[in-house]
Amino acid sequence: MDYDKILSDKIKTIKPSGIRKFFDIAAQTEGVISLGVGEPDFPTPWSVRRAAIETIERRRIVYTANPGLLELRKTICSKVEERLGLKYEPDEAIVTVGGSEAIDLAIRTILNPGDEVLIVEPSFVCYSPITELAGGIPVPLETSEKEEFKLTAETLRSKITERTKMLILPYPNNPTGAIMTKEELEPIAEVLRGTDIIVLSDEIYSELTYGEKHTSIAQLDGMKERTILVNGFSKAYAMTGWRLGYVLGPKPIIKQMLKLHQYAIMSSPTISQYAGIEAIRHCDDEIKKMVDEYDARRRLIVKEFNRMGMECFEPKGAFYVFPSIKCSGLSSEEFCTRLVEEYKVAIVPGNAFGQSGEGYVRVSYAYSINHILEALKRIEAFLASLKNEK
Repeated sequence: MDYDKILSDKIKTIKPSGIRKFFDIAAQTEGVISLGVGEPDFPTPWSVRRAAIETIERRRIVYTANPGLLELRKTICSKVEERLGLKYEPDEAIVTVGGSEAIDLAIRTILNPGDEVLIVEPSFVCYSPITELAGGIPVPLETSEKEEFKLTAETLRSKITERTKMLILPYPNNPTGAIMTKEELEPIAEVLRGTDIIVLSDEIYSELTYGEKHTSIAQLDGMKERTILVNGFSKAYAMTGWRLGYVLGPKPIIKQMLKLHQYAIMSSPTISQYAGIEAIRHCDDEIKKMVDEYDARRRLIVKEFNRMGMECFEPKGAFYVFPSIKCSGLSSEEFCTRLVEEYKVAIVPGNAFGQSGEGYVRVSYAYSINHILEALKRIEAFLASLKNEK
């Protein structure tokens, strides 16, 4: 059979994730230390695991309602109201298979072929491919280290056209760790008010901020009605493998998103949903412990990269740093390839997150201090070897 003729033309044009290559090398090479995975190294809190065990023992492993357990949706809405002051009803919420499904649902529900989606970059790798698969046109909004990787009103305004349908706003940001404060979001909101542009606000790292409380653009006047808010349990509660997320938004949009969810997924994992209720209700102290530990690692790794000469922006959220490797004279891809092959440290090239990420690398500090210190030692040795080549 000629599979090239059978496969969708669109899927064949989509590039594989730029992150995947380095995950695969790390997994297949003995002795590699990885700082590449965006996954908490903490165990899922015991009370959450216990809730899952109790669910299994009680044999409640059946389909839930398509949008998710009513109890969980009520709990999510209560949490969002407590944290952000935003009031949502349970029928304005869908429990999803991680934040990734929520993003996919939002993009596919909103776009018609040819619609443009403004995507802040550098940013997580899935936004552009999902946009293309939905028939949309990704339009990058490049941010820079000089502006602390924050979106400006000027950049946003310059890229809006009559075909603009959606803005994807991913803060706290993966890969840069940048956040946007209320004062910085207000000019963005002002550009959007009075338009029909929908904001997809990916807030999966909202609980992981350092010295500054998270602000959602949906909190600003006139923005809740034009914002689809995506969040989940993976990062804050160390529940990546539980595949549990949620999306909140205006009822007319959520109603249509639910159709896609019904046909593609039916319902999120039942065990994970019961565990999610426990996480929201009783695990705030666990989040604080993790944030305190991440903060110590964050300060260490920023200090060390700057000492080595790899200029490093100080992140205010998530658990990544985004140091510059321009001092090396190598491209991001070359730097990461040689580092993993010669010194067995896996990190991710910045251009995996958009072209504005070229000249940088993403390093996760969701690892133990000892793990981080050994990786930093090897990175410093690699930099020294590059100097000797010149």
